[in-house]
Amino acid sequence: MNSLERALTSLDGLSIGDAFGQCFFQTENKLLLDEGNQLPEAPWYFTDDTEMTLSVIAILRNYGEIDQDILAKSFAKHYSYDRAYGPSMHRVLARINAGEAWQDVVASAFEGQGSYGNGAAMRVAPLGAYFADDLGLLVKQASLSAEVTHGHPEGIAGAVAVALAAAQACLCRNAGVRPRHAEFLGEIIALLPQSEVRSKLVRAQTMTTVGNMDFPVSVLGNGNNMSAQDTVPLALWCCGQSLEDFEKAMWLTVSAGGDRDTLCAIVGGVVASFVGSEGIPDSWRTKRETLPGWYLDTHR
Repeated sequence: MNSLERALTSLDGLSIGDAFGQCFFQTENKLLLDEGNQLPEAPWYFTDDTEMTLSVIAILRNYGEIDQDILAKSFAKHYSYDRAYGPSMHRVLARINAGEAWQDVVASAFEGQGSYGNGAAMRVAPLGAYFADDLGLLVKQASLSAEVTHGHPEGIAGAVAVALAAAQACLCRNAGVRPRHAEFLGEIIALLPQSEVRSKLVRAQTMTTVGNMDFPVSVLGNGNNMSAQDTVPLALWCCGQSLEDFEKAMWLTVSAGGDRDTLCAIVGGVVASFVGSEGIPDSWRTKRETLPGWYLDTHR
């Protein structure tokens, strides 16, 4: 596969995971977790995780790299209130859409500290797949994609970690090797800056077997705080546990509770990069609502 094909495969898994996870904020669907993992009824609606990822794909398709100004404008242009954006992102995108420079908007967030939310990480797996052949360039591009909305080092580290995970999944698929849990996470940790995201991934690397999800959630978080450091480590732990099985990975991830759509989006984007489109069951694919076509248009 070429770089764009890899990115689109990752998008497939990300969007299906996002929509699947979103279903479990509904009370009736939560019961399905206790009833033999029955799939929720269609349609599964995607959230801001997918909506913003489509802008990343569009930029890569048109320019082959992240143009931050164009990406910021695309995020704002395609904003939809109904897609369950995080509270701060409503304000950020409204300000950008009103003509403020994204640099000024991001710099003023959270009393000048910048956001360390999980939004940059949730949308970046396809970028990691796209740049899988050059990990140094990947780190730079993932950082650029994050900085448009998330100025805090932890938010950026979370995005870099997920991008590296998707790249490792692609590389292992090409090599025909299913990496061991600790090896998979070790390759990501090696290229991450010192951060809480990295420290928690080091902890995740040692958790090769657990009796249930209570322990990893207690140590790594499950996205309840909507931060990169509370979301990315558990998501990548789930990838390390079930990289070869999309269905198993999704059910494992959604059982963690918390920010289920974002966790499943991250895991879906990474695992799809290993199993390929053929590894995603049609029974899942057909339940997700149809993606809009604008992200495949030229210069959108």
